[in-house]
Amino acid sequence: MRPHPWLGFAAPCLISLCLGAAFAWAGPAHTVLDDSQQTVTVPAKAQRIADGWYAHHVLLMTLGAGGKIVATVNHERSQPWMFQVQPSLRQAVSVPGTAFSGESLLAAKVDLAFVSTGDRNALAYQQAGIPVVRVGFKDLAGLEHALTLTAQALGDPVAVQRAATYNTYLEKQRATVKARTANLTEQQRPRVLHIASLNPLKVDGDNTLIDDWIHLAGGRNAATGLHGNLQLVSPEQLLAWQPDVLILAADAGDIAQSPASALLQQLTAVRQGHVLRNPAGVFPWDRYGTEIALQLPWAAQQLHPDLFKDIDLNAMTVDFYQRFFDYPLTPAQAGRMMAGLRPE
Repeated sequence: MRPHPWLGFAAPCLISLCLGAAFAWAGPAHTVLDDSQQTVTVPAKAQRIADGWYAHHVLLMTLGAGGKIVATVNHERSQPWMFQVQPSLRQAVSVPGTAFSGESLLAAKVDLAFVSTGDRNALAYQQAGIPVVRVGFKDLAGLEHALTLTAQALGDPVAVQRAATYNTYLEKQRATVKARTANLTEQQRPRVLHIASLNPLKVDGDNTLIDDWIHLAGGRNAATGLHGNLQLVSPEQLLAWQPDVLILAADAGDIAQSPASALLQQLTAVRQGHVLRNPAGVFPWDRYGTEIALQLPWAAQQLHPDLFKDIDLNAMTVDFYQRFFDYPLTPAQAGRMMAGLRPE
């Protein structure tokens, strides 16, 4: 049993919590190299997980480990499909923001924590004696690596196999979409602007997963000169860019209710009706979860319907949720997800 660093001066009630955390470490441990290039010693097989990155929950669920999450930063009001597919999250410790207290994690007997790279709370968890794996990615290849890393950290051969199965599936989707859009000329690739929020107005630039799927789906990112996710811009900047297509995140809001509605109505894409609502399921398809494997064919079919008219997105979605989330999604539920709607 590994002694806890606080035992020398902890109060009796805290000692019992620390002993509970130490007990979870029984058995041989192993090491992983996380995405911040730190070597982390993790339990032989993690059983009770704290996840401090909103998107990473989806990776754990894809690996069949969603039921091991006992501390979460997600909430049912903002991610209703996630909690419907993984109802055990309703019993997890929940916090606003991304900061857990060390005491709450010890009380929950957490034996492994995942956070995004750069999360400043990681050090506090480590000081509480909890191993922390930092995860981050900016493109599809990075997602595949993050899923494999997560599976390795779990210490579960079933999770490792599920990661390999998903990565193969994603590569197939990527190859199919890329092959069909490979011969498009620059002029045939519409300029796409992805809007994460209308109030405040935030869009996604290059060096992002969003930029990656826009290009793979046969488009061009209209946000030229903009770098990174969720960047604040002015409505006048959108007028300067004049995108051919607007894709609104599922929870981005409505243009008609935007404070900048009068200006946004002047966009060619709005006047011509080229405004799309992005699907959202366990996590928004357009952002940093494994449902990016559905986002690729969805976006490609929206931008180039003639090239992808044979793809049945509803059936593909039903199959995906059964295959990777072990969830019997109905065609009607799949339709609601693709419309960016909440569960009934």
